[in-house]
Formats: sequence, structure tokens, C-alpha cells
Amino acid sequence: MIERLAAHKAIGSVPREELEWLVGHGTLRHFAPGEMISTKGVPVSGLFVFLTGHVAIFVDRGAGRHKLLEFRGGDVGGVLPYSRMVNPPGDGIAQEPTEILEIPREDVAKMVRDCPEITSVLVHKMLDRSRVFVSSGLQDEKMLSLGKLSAGLAHELNNPVSAIARNAALLGERLDDAERAARAVIKADLTDAQLAAIDDLRAACVVGATARPALTPIERARRESKIEDWLDENGIERDLAEPLAETTVTIDALDRAAASLTTALSPVLRSVASRCAVREIASEIQDGAKRISTLVTAIKGFTHMDQAVVAEPVDLTLSLSHTVAVLNAKAKQKSTAITVQVEPGLPMVRGFAGELNQIWANLIDNALDAVPDGLPDGGRVEVTATFERHGVVVRVIDNGPGIHADVQPRIFDPFFTTKPVGQGTGLGLDIVRRLVTHNDAVIDVESVPGRTVFSVTLPVA
Repeated sequence: MIERLAAHKAIGSVPREELEWLVGHGTLRHFAPGEMISTKGVPVSGLFVFLTGHVAIFVDRGAGRHKLLEFRGGDVGGVLPYSRMVNPPGDGIAQEPTEILEIPREDVAKMVRDCPEITSVLVHKMLDRSRVFVSSGLQDEKMLSLGKLSAGLAHELNNPVSAIARNAALLGERLDDAERAARAVIKADLTDAQLAAIDDLRAACVVGATARPALTPIERARRESKIEDWLDENGIERDLAEPLAETTVTIDALDRAAASLTTALSPVLRSVASRCAVREIASEIQDGAKRISTLVTAIKGFTHMDQAVVAEPVDLTLSLSHTVAVLNAKAKQKSTAITVQVEPGLPMVRGFAGELNQIWANLIDNALDAVPDGLPDGGRVEVTATFERHGVVVRVIDNGPGIHADVQPRIFDPFFTTKPVGQGTGLGLDIVRRLVTHNDAVIDVESVPGRTVFSVTLPVA
């Protein structure tokens, strides 16, 4: 066994007496293909010196099960010196017949004392493994964030797109109605006074499309019922009631038109109703297009496609509003209100705009996750930005149950999460901490039941 260890790729160069120490404290174990050498959530039994075979570590942090690490003959794994890892992040499964020399966990501390050369080699291996874990975790976090962002944006974009498609199809029908009504009006051979009365009615459509009063469903039904009654009294088809109710036209205006138009009243009202409907549809199409444009602007601002490679002045008003815009769908889904309050005249901060947006996105997303459903006063997430003595402070506040005092010291540790399995990578706040440091900022947290506040203090540009 000592000769086999002397030929080992990772530790073969250490003094022979240290190899003898490993043999004296180790146990040779054999694993068949498919057999577990370590299980997620179960403490690792010891240091593994892989002699032959192939073992893969599979993890699932919410982005699907995938291979994180592989060990073959000549590698080392398991409990390494000075490592804080207790429970592995995934399952270690033998892919082929595998031989491992296992040093029990309780003997690893003795090895650090008795075998300095092996310890030095294993510490370097631990650092390499840590980089792999962090890199993989960052990728998983990015994929999860992208998935949540894509789902929210798809929902947000689907509503205006569907409205535009629906109204575009309806517009053709209404234009045909308007054309038939216009021909009927032309045949009526109206006088100048009658044409003036038509113009008064048409003006109600223009006002209605831009400043139509907000009516409750009951108020709208009552208004439509009154217009139906008026149409019945004047012998005109009741199907005109709905489009006329969408305008600001009054019963008095209809009476004046009836007195002036007499026999031409029906085709004129149908022409006016068709015109109003076309304007209303055009207005809804315009509103949908504006909503899509706003979302696209928010997405571009959120990702900050044109970000410079050095810190630059950043407008927090835009930064925060763009982030909230892309997370608004999740807030609606959870029936949680998000408010943004930026102090008037707030100075610009110095930082990397894209990274700051990622900080706000992670903090707001966590706040939305923290707010439970069914709160008596509803879920609330408040985002504020104020200028204070030490710089500009952005606070993300939620009215969730809070973070337990025992947990607070660990929330920024990588891979630590209080979310259910598969719903969090445990890297969100670790990423926030790294980005905050990169932007020369400071982050603090205060939490009691019913109020959690994450505060990020940024330097003024």
C-alpha cells in the first residue's frame, strides 16, 4: 500500500514516513458501480484517497441534477484539512469499481499535526475544490435567477401582446362598421347645423379616449342601462349602448342631437359609436405597445448592456425602478405591494450599474420570498434610497416573519440557505456580499418578527 501511495498523483511526493502514517490510520474500501460513497446532508466519514476507479458528485440546487465534480485514481476528496465542510452538497456515486483509502474524520486533525507535507498538499487541493464549488454555485444561481426572470417577463409581456393581437383583429371589424355607418350618414344629406351636432358627439370620443373617468363595474352597468333606455325611447338599436357608454357623451347631448338630426339620428349614432370604438381600440393598442416598450427599457437598464469596465456614476432612481419593473410579475403573483421611495435630489453613486442591479434584484427577490401569503394587512416590500452622513443608503424592507437571531450570523455564508431543498442555492446573499464589496459599499441587516431591513451604503459619485 505504501508503494501504491508513493505512485499516487496527488500525494506521492510527500515523505515516506507520512505515507506510512496514512497506511497506519487508513482503511481500504471497495465500491461497486452505483454504490454511494457519500450522501447529501449526511456528514462525510473521512478523508478519501482515491486509488482506482471513478466517482462523480451530483448536486441539485434547484436548476436540475447535474454533475459537479469527478474523482479518479490519483485524486483526494472528502474531509480535507481546515475545511469547514461537514455535509456534502450532493451525492457521491461510484461510476465504476473503485478503491479508496479512507482516513477517519477524527484522525484528520492528528494528520495535520503529524504530517505537515500531506497537509500542505491537501490544503491546496481544498482551495482548488472550493473554487470549483463556488464557480458551479454561481452558475446555478445565475440560471435560477434567469429562469425566474424569464418566467416573470414572459408573463408581463404576454398580457400587452395578447391585448394588441386581440384589438388588432377587432379593429378590422370596427372599421367595417364605421365605413357602413359613414355611407349611411352621407346618404342622409345633412345640413351644416346637423353636421355641427355630429361634431359635438364625436368630440366626446376624443375626450373619452384620453380622460375617460374611471368607473366601477356597477357605475359602468348603470350608465350603459341609462343609454339603453334612451335608445329604446328613440327607437334605436340597443347594441349602440356599450360603445356610447365608453365615451363621456351625456343624455343631454343625446337629446340635443335627437332634436337636431331627427330621421338621420340612427345612422349618425351608429357612425359615432363606431368612431368611438375605433378610437378606444387604437388607444388600447397604444397602451400595450407603451407597456412593452417600458419593459424592454427596464430589461436593458437592468442588465445594463452598455456597462463600462470601471466604476461610474449611477442614477439610483433608474437602477431601482428598472429592477422593480422586472420583478413586478412575481410581486403580483404573491399579491405583495412593492413601493420605491427615492429622496428628491439624491446624488448619484459610484459603482458598476449592472452589479448594483443584481444586488437589488437578489435583495428584493429574497424579500418577496420571505413575505408569507395571507398576511392580514397584505405583503409589503419597501425600497428606499436616502442621502445620509456616510453616503447613499438603499434599504429593502419586508414585513415577513424575520430572520432568527441564531441564523443571522450565517446568512452571508456560501451555500447556507433556509429555503426548502431545491428552492435555493444558498449563494444569493453570498453573491450580494461579494458585489457590495466590489462596489466599495457596506451591507447590514436588522431583523425582528414582522420587519427585516437590508441596508446597503454606497459611496457618492
